Amino acid sequence: MNRASSITIGNDLTVRRLGFGGMRLCGPGIWGWPADRENALRVLRRALELGLKFIDTADSYGPHVNEEQIAQALHPYPSGLVIATKGGLTRGGPGEWKRDCRPEHLQEACEGSLRRLRVDRIDVYQLHAIDTEVPFEDQIGTMRELRDAGKVRHVGLSNVDLDQLKRAQKIVEIVSVQNNYNVGNRTSEPVLEYCEANGIAFIPYFPLDGGDLAANQALSSVAGRRNTTVWQIGLAWLLRHSPAMLPIPGTSSVAHLEENVAATGMALDDDEYSQLCLLGGNEE
Repeated sequence: MNRASSITIGNDLTVRRLGFGGMRLCGPGIWGWPADRENALRVLRRALELGLKFIDTADSYGPHVNEEQIAQALHPYPSGLVIATKGGLTRGGPGEWKRDCRPEHLQEACEGSLRRLRVDRIDVYQLHAIDTEVPFEDQIGTMRELRDAGKVRHVGLSNVDLDQLKRAQKIVEIVSVQNNYNVGNRTSEPVLEYCEANGIAFIPYFPLDGGDLAANQALSSVAGRRNTTVWQIGLAWLLRHSPAMLPIPGTSSVAHLEENVAATGMALDDDEYSQLCLLGGNEE
């Protein structure tokens, strides 16, 4: 694999530096079960067979469906499997997302995730997004309370900027940050750099989205020379770009899953890597 092959989250959870994002196993609009329920379970089981030990989900995926899928497919969980879930978003229908990080909601959301995943403690519990209608200290403080109560092993954040990450760290240890990041969208570069310098796992979502036409063309150019896919090149770039990176590409296809895992064996040469580095913005 590019650079280090594994990453340690919170000093005690070591996983392969490629995970699986379960969101796309839900129905259209990330709502309800998919038409082929058994296929979703096959994808999850194949992910484990391929050696992936980190699965990312959220109570809002479905809602609740993806957590139920994970438990149905994989419970009892094998040793070394790390499941990260998120709380703080609610759903009103397909494609609808609303933030709710009131302490009472986060506590209820955590309890629901514990039940659906059939665990006594969540490995990594992430605040899905900061709620501007709720005091920041109340949201992060609730995450700390859940950890201190033993319901959560580690606390992570999602969709945050560098200032929010630093403020949260003053309240509770943060072991991971999950932000939109890919070769064509690098607005979270300052967050990534901070994570790398401070031993925090950076989990890029939409890791295979080129971001713009120029990025897609550059990815296609490299992929064409290598006779591989743009998705594999995008993952290979992420894995080389930072040892803090833990991509979680999601798919509802076993074949696509296998392609993604194969990307961990690719090593971009210096020219290919530099060509792709010229893309994307670094401004906050």
